[in-house]
This record gives sequence, structure tokens and C-alpha cells, in this order.
Amino acid sequence: MQSPDEARSALARRLKALREAHWPNRKVTQLQLAKALGVSGPLISSWENDTQLPSDGRLEDYATFFASTRSASGGQYRLIEVARLSEDEHARRENLLAELVELRAVAIGDAGPPTFWQFPARQDVTIIGSELPAHIRESMPDPSPNSPDYVELYKYADLDALFELHGHIRALNPGNIVNLRAPSELLPNDYTTHIVILGGVDWNALTAELQYRLDVPVEQHARLKESDAGGFQVVAAGKRQLFEPKLRGPEGQKVLVEDVAHFYRGYNPFSRHRTVTICNGMFGRGTLGVVRALTDDRFCPGNEKYLRARFGHNLETLSIVTRVSMIRDAVVTPDWTVARNRLHEWPETRA
Repeated sequence: MQSPDEARSALARRLKALREAHWPNRKVTQLQLAKALGVSGPLISSWENDTQLPSDGRLEDYATFFASTRSASGGQYRLIEVARLSEDEHARRENLLAELVELRAVAIGDAGPPTFWQFPARQDVTIIGSELPAHIRESMPDPSPNSPDYVELYKYADLDALFELHGHIRALNPGNIVNLRAPSELLPNDYTTHIVILGGVDWNALTAELQYRLDVPVEQHARLKESDAGGFQVVAAGKRQLFEPKLRGPEGQKVLVEDVAHFYRGYNPFSRHRTVTICNGMFGRGTLGVVRALTDDRFCPGNEKYLRARFGHNLETLSIVTRVSMIRDAVVTPDWTVARNRLHEWPETRA
């Protein structure tokens, strides 16, 4: 019986062999296969190099693609609909799928899937918190670093979310270095770690930078002045929809009753073998809520189960715009098993 590590390596070698030698005299490039499967070339590479495990859904796509030479006929690379496969092609697909799924099942092992905030051993993680503007920091007690009572964490916004998430990640990754940085303190090597970003485009420059680098149809509209609520704009099927927080009360005394937040996980654009995760509310309460969605023991198991069913076991790429409700000024952890709380999900099809 293979060990999980052996099965994982065997699956990676098998996927590479399928691409390079499955069909006589026809070698498929990573980019050609990526186009057919609707993923990126680096993702194909990560599967073949044993740095990521493909989901069961992706193995189904592999089996479908390599079941028929029609998948690569005429210089076009595509997936043939399963219903259009011949009897022989369907049999080849089923045999190949059974082989790949068995390898993946052994690779996962009996311990079950890792929790969302667990990262591979010996891979650094950098949490990047929003940075309070200078005019706000100046109003805090002992703002000068020369003061004996100076508190370095005063520079961060979203302190409750930062405190919650930093402890959670440290506890789940005892063998990893977990750095904490403000955007202005980032070092070149920090960009190539697993990046976890707290807060939005108002006070986190890296959130704004990644908004233009990441392939996700969600864009945050900043709060241009204190009275603005801002929102997250989603572009889908050529239509734009803005999801805004809900506030009530007279001008100057408005109370937040429901924030809107964005949760994103995908590949780090600065290092294809690392990830980037964004927890971002329009207000600090939304940021805390979306962090708690996967740290709160009461909701985390159900939320993670939903994500794996919806986006695939490995959660390679996912985006959720979510409601974060308030009850008497307290944040209510969003339950993603309740459809009302999920305002928008991407990608629309399984990962």
C-alpha cells in the first residue's frame, strides 16, 4: 500500500505522463491543456510538480480530455461533452478516472482534509494588516515610538480581526514562520510567501494593488469621505451590481446594521506556488466577520464544508461577497450554508 506522500508523487507523475505520452506522436503542452481545462498554465504545473492536488472535479476533466483524441483534433484543445463520448471513449474515461481518483484518495490519507488556514510545512506566511492614517495615529495615546508606553500595534486598523486571525494561523502552523507586516513595511521576500491581507483599499495599499492583478470580477469602491458607505461592485454577464453596507439613523449619527465583505483565496501573482487570501470588509466590522467565518468554531466546520463542496477540495480559487450582520453593535459570524448570506460567488462553476 502506498503512503500518502508516495501516492501524491505518483499522481503528479501520472498527470505529467498523460500530457506528454498518452497519445503517440502527440505531446500536449501545459498551456494547451490549461486552455482545454479552463485553468492557468501555472496551475497545471503545480499539479505535475506535486505542489498542489487537483480536485476530484479536475480529475474528471483530465479523464474526459484524454479519453478521446477528438479533444485535440484540428489543432483545437477542448473538453468533449461526456454525453457525446463513444462507448469505447466512455469506457476509457471511466478506467482513467478510477485510477486518478484512487491515487488522490490515498494521497489525502485518513486524516481528512486540512483546515482552511493550515499551510504546507516550512512555508512562510505573511499577514498584512491595514495601516491607520497618520492623522488618526497622532490622536492616540503616546503615539511617538520614543514614548515608554508606545504600542506598536496602534499603527494597525482592524485590530480585532488581526488578533483573531494571527493567533489562529500561529496555532495551526507551529512549524511555519508567520510574519506580521504593515503595507509600508513589506520586504521583497514577503511578496513571495503565503499572503493574508486584512482590510480594504482605503487603508491597505496591497489590497488596492492586488485588485488590479487578480482575475476576479469583484472591485471595492472606496469610502471617499466619512459619510460614504462604499461597496463591492460585481461584474457578471456584462452587468454591474453594487453591494453596499446598510446604515440607519440621521446624518452624522448613522449606525451600521449590515456590512458587506469580500473573501478571496487564489494563487499568489508574485509566486505561483504560494497563495493569497483577502479578508476585506467595507468597515472594520465586516473584516472581523469575514475572518470569523473560518475561525469561529461554531460556524467554521459548516462554512468550510460548504466551500469544499462548492469550489473543490483544494479551494484553489474562490471568491465570496458576503453579508455581515450586526446585532446591538456585535458582529454576527456569517453562515455560508445560508444562501441569503452569500451575495456573490465566483467562479460560477466548480473549481
